[in-house]
Amino acid sequence: MDFTDLLRELSEAPGYRGQIEHIRRLPSRPARYAALDVELHSRLAEIIAQQGVARLYTHQVQAINAALAGENVTVVSGTASGKTLCYLVPVAESIYNRGTSRALMVYPTKALAQDQLRKLADFGAGEVFRAETYDGDTPPQNRRRIKREAQVVLTNPDMLHVGILPYHYTWAEFFRNLKFVVLDEVHVYRGVFGSHTANVIRRLRRIAHHYGADPQFICCSATIANPADLVRDLTGLESTLIDDDGAPTGRRALVMWNPPVVHKTQGTRRSANLEAADLLADLVRRDIRTIVFTLARSQAELILRYVREVLADTGLADKVMAYRGGYLPAERREIERRLFDGELLGVVSTTALELGVDIGGLDAVIMAGYPGSIASTWQQTGRAGRGKQDAIAVMIGLSGGIHQYLIRNPDYLLDSASEKVIIDPQNRYVLASHLLCAAYELAVDDEETALFGPQMGDILQILGDAGYLTKRRQWYWIDPVSYPAGQISIRSSSGEAYTIVTGEGEKRKLLGTMDDASAFRMIHEGAMYLHGGESYLVKRLDLEQRVAYVEPSDAGYYTVALTYSDVKVTHTREQRGLAGGTQAALVELETTSRVGAYRRLRQVTDQDLGTEDLSLPARSFDTIGVALPVTAEQAADLQAHGHDLMGSIHALEHAMIALLPLFALCDPHDVAGLSHLAHPDMRGQAIFVWDGYPGGVGICEAVFERLEELISATSRAVAECPCESGCPSCVQSPQCGDGNVPLDKAGAVRLARLWLAAEG
Repeated sequence: MDFTDLLRELSEAPGYRGQIEHIRRLPSRPARYAALDVELHSRLAEIIAQQGVARLYTHQVQAINAALAGENVTVVSGTASGKTLCYLVPVAESIYNRGTSRALMVYPTKALAQDQLRKLADFGAGEVFRAETYDGDTPPQNRRRIKREAQVVLTNPDMLHVGILPYHYTWAEFFRNLKFVVLDEVHVYRGVFGSHTANVIRRLRRIAHHYGADPQFICCSATIANPADLVRDLTGLESTLIDDDGAPTGRRALVMWNPPVVHKTQGTRRSANLEAADLLADLVRRDIRTIVFTLARSQAELILRYVREVLADTGLADKVMAYRGGYLPAERREIERRLFDGELLGVVSTTALELGVDIGGLDAVIMAGYPGSIASTWQQTGRAGRGKQDAIAVMIGLSGGIHQYLIRNPDYLLDSASEKVIIDPQNRYVLASHLLCAAYELAVDDEETALFGPQMGDILQILGDAGYLTKRRQWYWIDPVSYPAGQISIRSSSGEAYTIVTGEGEKRKLLGTMDDASAFRMIHEGAMYLHGGESYLVKRLDLEQRVAYVEPSDAGYYTVALTYSDVKVTHTREQRGLAGGTQAALVELETTSRVGAYRRLRQVTDQDLGTEDLSLPARSFDTIGVALPVTAEQAADLQAHGHDLMGSIHALEHAMIALLPLFALCDPHDVAGLSHLAHPDMRGQAIFVWDGYPGGVGICEAVFERLEELISATSRAVAECPCESGCPSCVQSPQCGDGNVPLDKAGAVRLARLWLAAEG
C-alpha cells in the first residue's frame, strides 16, 4: 500500500475539511540475526525450518539462550516481532527432551490463548505433545482429560485464580512437573488487574513449591519504561531483561486527525465517532483491511452502527463487525475466524484486539481517541503492517482535553519514552483477598512473608478476628461450603458480574455480560445498551440477582451516566509545597460515590435530549488521593481579576483529570475527582483527585511525584484551546454530575499559574 497516495486522495476528497493536523513518516528497519549457543533437538530444529524461519532475530536468540540456561527471562520488543518463539522454543525443547515436562502459558485474554494454541500446533502440539486451552469456555466433559494428559496448558489469570489453584490437588501431576510458566503481554497487567494478578502468581509459585517444582518464568512485554521492575512485582522474582529487538519493520505513516470545528464559539467539533466511521468506510471501499480501536464498548458499537449506515448501499456493510468484551464466546471466535480468513474488511474493537491475536495481515489502524498510554499507542499502531509491510495509522482526536492536547502537541506522543506500568501487590484490600484464597488452597504459615510481603501477618490477624480464618499453628479457611476465589473478581475490586438478557419466557436469551464496576454506569434502568450494532433499552436492573433486562430499541440515542462524589480526609501521608505557596498533599481518603443521573444524547449529532435522575445505592471505600488546596491569597487574586472562584477550581479539576493519564499510566475511569468551595478538612477551596479502587493502586502516588508537570501541561492545554469560554476539548467533562456548571476557563489557567508561580 502506498500511503502517500492514500493520504493525498483523502485530502482531496469532497468531504475533507482540513482534518489532517500532523503526519509522521517512519522509515523501514532491516532485520538483525544471531545464532544460538546450543543445538536444539533435531525434530524441533526441523519444525522451525518448516515454519520458514531460516534465522532467528537477535532478541529471540538472546531469550532462548537465557531460558535454556535456566534463567527467568523478560523479553521486550515491538508488535509482530516474533516474541512467541522466545518461549515456544524453550518449552518445546523441554518437552522433546523430557516428555514429563509441563508448561503453563498465561495470557490476559481468552482470544490470545486460543490464537497461541493454533501456533503450538505448528510446533508439534497434537502430534508429539498435547497442548490445550483451559478457561471458562472449556466444556466440563473435557476438563478431567486436560488435567491428566496436557503437557502445555494455556489459560488466563482469571481461570488460574478461580478454576485451577483452588483445585490444585486435581492438578498434582501437572504441578509436580511444571518446568515453565509463560506470562505473555505483561504490560497489560497494570493497576488493580495487575495487582491482583501479582498475587495470583504468588499463589501459583506456592502451589508449585508444595508439589516440589520451582518453575522458570518467561515473560513478554510491549515497550514500557520498567519491564524488569514490573516482572519482579508480578512474580516476586528477578529476571534477565532482553530488549534488543532485531525484527524488521516496514514503512509507516502516523497521522494525527482532528475532527472539524462545527461551532466556533462553543469550540465543539464533529463527532470523532462519525469521523472514524467515515474514514473506515473510505478504506473499506478501497479494499484496505482496517481495524478501528475504541476506548469503550459503547463507542465501538456506535461506530459500527454509523459505518454500516454509510456502507448500506455498497454491499459492504456485512464486511465490518464489532469486537469487544461482553460478547458471548461463540461470537468472539467467529469474528476472529472471519478476520483471520480475510472475510472481513474492517473490525471495530476495544483493546480486546490490541494484543497479539493473529488476525491476518492488516493495512491500516484507526485509533478513535488516544489509547491511554504511549505504549498502547505503539501497540495498536503495530497491528497493521506486520513484518515488512507498509502501513498507516490514524489517531482521531476526541473532544476531551487529553486528546486535543496530543493533537496540538504530537511530539509529546511520538517522541516521548513509554511510561512505567504501576501495580501494588501490597494493596491491603487486594492482598487480603488473596490470603483468603491461599488459606483455602493450603494453610498459610506465618513464615511466608517472603512471598506475600511484610503486611501479611497483620492482615491474617484481621481476617482471623473477622471470622474468616482460624489459626492452629497455621492459618486455615473456615467455611466448609464456599470458596473465596469464587467471590473475588481480579479484573476489578468489585464483586461478581451482571448478566444481560433479552426476551421473555422460552424466547429469553443471554445477550452479554458486564463487570460489577461498570454495571451502574452502563446498564442502569433507562440506559441504552449497545450490542452488535443494535440498541437495547434497559427496562430493569435487578440488583439482587445481578441481571439487566433489556429490549430492542430504535430510539436513536445513547446514554451517559453522571456520578456524584464526596470525600473525607482520614490521614495525610506526605506534604510538599508548590512554588506558589500551595501545600499539596498525598492523602488517605474515604470516598462516597453514586451514579445519580444519566444524559440522553442523540446518535450522530450528540444533541442533548435531557437528563434523568436515578436511584441507585451509593458506594463507599477508602483510597489514596492528592489534595490541592487554594490559599486565601490565591482565592483573593482570582476574585480580584473577576474570575468565578468555584468555576475556576471546577474547570481546573476537569482539565487536570483529562490529562492525568499522560503522567500516570491509567485509564480515565481509574481516577475520580472533586472540586470543593469549602471543604471542611482543607478549611477552604480544594481540588481532590483519587484512585478509583479501594486501597489505591499507585496512580496518585505517581501523580504526586509529577504534580508540577501535570499542572503545567494542564495550564498550557486550556490556554491554547481556541474556544472562548470552555469546551469539551479543555474544561468540560461529559460525566460531570453538575452539568459543567459553573466553569471559568480563564480562571482555571490563572489558578494553575498561581500554583506554579508562573507568569501571566
